[in-house]
Amino acid sequence: MISPEFLVTSLIVVASPGTGVLYTLAAGLSRGSKASVVAAFGSTIGIVPHMAAAILGLAALLHTSAVAFQTFKYLGVAYLLYMAWKTLGERGPLSVDTDVGAPSALQMTVTGVLINILNPKLSIFFLAFLPQFVATNDPHPLGRMVELSAIFMLMTFVVFVIYGLFAAWLRDHVITRPRVLTWMRRSFAAAFVALSAKLATAER
Repeated sequence: MISPEFLVTSLIVVASPGTGVLYTLAAGLSRGSKASVVAAFGSTIGIVPHMAAAILGLAALLHTSAVAFQTFKYLGVAYLLYMAWKTLGERGPLSVDTDVGAPSALQMTVTGVLINILNPKLSIFFLAFLPQFVATNDPHPLGRMVELSAIFMLMTFVVFVIYGLFAAWLRDHVITRPRVLTWMRRSFAAAFVALSAKLATAER
């Protein structure tokens, strides 16, 4: 049986604004509901390596190795800054064009995966988070962690899709107002920069 504490804690973590949420919102605002679902899917898939690392104990390496953690961390910082720069451009995540230059579903999925995979704090979070909800006398602890991970990912996808669909609903009010779109680009870019700064100052 899944504890209410796990569900509530997971919901709080998933619903909290982060890189995946920002990317899904940007996709919904710029390209509509279908793109927001693709972005949500990519962001959710990006959680898988962190789940696997926690289950297999590999996340402990990031926690104990300063070099591994710092390397992974600054790769994430660099990618977030790249996303901020791209967001400001007319062909970035907040581009409303539907021409050939628009990213494909595969490109959007890969971007969503990279956004979440390049965050070492996620692996460490799951290393500390998942075991709390596995009983010490559980006969199948590995299976239990996989089950909890699957539920967390499902919640992530559903919540992100809700965010994205809401953004898509607001889309018409954005694309018909160039000034609003410019403000949104700057706001999202600033948010990516803020998240990169937060990650850069993160400690193990």
